[in-house]
Amino acid sequence: MPQNFVGHSRDQVFLLPPDPREWLPGSHLVWTVLESVAMMDLAPFYGAYRADGKGRPAYDPAAMVALLFYSYARKNRSSRGIERACVEDVACRLIMAGETPDHSTIAEFRKRHETAIAGLFGDVLGLCAEAGLAKVGVIALDGTKVGANASRFANLDYEQIARQLLAEHELADQLDDQSPEDDDDDPPFEELGLEGRREWLREAKRRVERRRIERAKPVPRDRGSRLRESRRRLQEDLRAEHRGNRLYEDYRARGVMKNGRRFGRPPDPYQPPEVPAGKVNITDPDSREVKTVRWVIQGYNPQAVVNEQQVVLAAEISAQSADFGLLGPMVDATRRELAAAGVTDTPQVLLADSGYWHNDQMDEVTASGLPLLIPPEAATNKGIRRGWHGPRFQWMRHVLESEPGSVLYRKRKVMIEPVFAQMKFNRGFERFQRRGRSAARSEWRLAAATHNLLKLHNHRLRLQTA
Repeated sequence: MPQNFVGHSRDQVFLLPPDPREWLPGSHLVWTVLESVAMMDLAPFYGAYRADGKGRPAYDPAAMVALLFYSYARKNRSSRGIERACVEDVACRLIMAGETPDHSTIAEFRKRHETAIAGLFGDVLGLCAEAGLAKVGVIALDGTKVGANASRFANLDYEQIARQLLAEHELADQLDDQSPEDDDDDPPFEELGLEGRREWLREAKRRVERRRIERAKPVPRDRGSRLRESRRRLQEDLRAEHRGNRLYEDYRARGVMKNGRRFGRPPDPYQPPEVPAGKVNITDPDSREVKTVRWVIQGYNPQAVVNEQQVVLAAEISAQSADFGLLGPMVDATRRELAAAGVTDTPQVLLADSGYWHNDQMDEVTASGLPLLIPPEAATNKGIRRGWHGPRFQWMRHVLESEPGSVLYRKRKVMIEPVFAQMKFNRGFERFQRRGRSAARSEWRLAAATHNLLKLHNHRLRLQTA
């Protein structure tokens, strides 16, 4: 008796249905993607194109957005990989109606609509809210380290940058004495209650960094422009230090504080350096060296707030390695996203690890009506931190050691750690593809939006099979 195999012939003409929409089952992810995109407000995308219809035809932004959503959900973030999928993947061919945009077009679309793509996170969150997936009883906050599109060895100091500029026949400008002016809404330094010269210098640099974030520009492609931008940033930091020191000296020279009290002993003399200190990455000047569990990488510290359904409620980016100081901004971002998504419920408690302990921000958050559970010490610490013996520390330890507090705080890991594992390990989001803080934020929010889209898709499948 001959062996029995399934018959097949590569010469056989395919007998596919004439309607390509019948090529995939109704439970396929592509249908959730297309239905979701159809419900989104894509006006920011369409507004970037000419209204008179002249010029070379562009690909429909709705199709391109759906293509990005589906590709990111399927662990395909490369422009060349997406172009290849438009030929090999039936779902991508269906999304693009048989058209194949090349990798340059896909990359340019992500660059051109950087801000609009970041805004898609809110649209997907709104769809999750309509499906009942944006519940906010218990929420958890954490950050993860993601590598930048840059190497640690590209961190150079001022002299190294100047030498490379000279080697490339660029003239290094001299450091000018012009100090950056504060924005109109920045309060005077003396009204902030800063203690000591160090705090004044830090505040001056914080204002410079904030202006960089607000006025973010794309990272130049050519090396010479990136070198000049890196040198300019170091000069700007030094000018801020000189200005902060001068304002502090003037403040102390007046002899009295804002409240009328006289100063004690005169401050220790300090002279800021004449040459900028520190280093800047000449590949991605916005990125920093950030510490992971095992080593230090050049990258960013993306932040996320999730609920018990592991739906991301807020996704933002930070360039600092530590989570300290990010509690308040992330709570504010969560409230903005929930309000925009039409969620009227307020979170009942927020869980975070010890890295988010910030006395002032914790006071502001709890005063706004959101209880916090944040341990004073990390899980790896043995014993109590030196100097952390005050009433607020002891009270938080008591709450976390109680039966209700310990049960509630144990939810933190199972809420947010699987989200990062899904995005980084299962979907390969371990390194940003584009450079610059704004580009990294757009990419991180797109990844978070596709994570929520997958949650929405699985939710719909459960409802269909229930």
